[in-house]
Amino acid sequence: QLVESGGGSVNAGGSLRLSCARTTVNLKDYAIGWFRKVAGKAREGVGCIGTDDSVSYTEIGKDRFSISRDNSKTVVYLQMNSLEPEDTAIYYCAAEHGIRWCTAKENTFGTWGQGTQVTVSS
Repeated sequence: QLVESGGGSVNAGGSLRLSCARTTVNLKDYAIGWFRKVAGKAREGVGCIGTDDSVSYTEIGKDRFSISRDNSKTVVYLQMNSLEPEDTAIYYCAAEHGIRWCTAKENTFGTWGQGTQVTVSS
């Protein structure tokens, strides 16, 4: 079970850091992808981190977002800066075992969290 946390409400220009962890399982052998679903739109990829800690971003995530692991490899973060109202969405993390280098495509990942709401006010 993946669990996202850190969502909430923030003013435009602010920052949030989302966390993704898996109960009872260390994430060091898992690629972790971040996705978001804006109301009325299909879910989109933000970026992902592979088991070798290489990171790739989509157009959504490449300028203002950053993905990293903590030193113990138990948590993966999505740091979001300079947030805009258009970033309002439910954010999901997803995991797949053993992928060294990844891209944020939904069909790459088999285990998903329930999502955390991020709301950015103007």
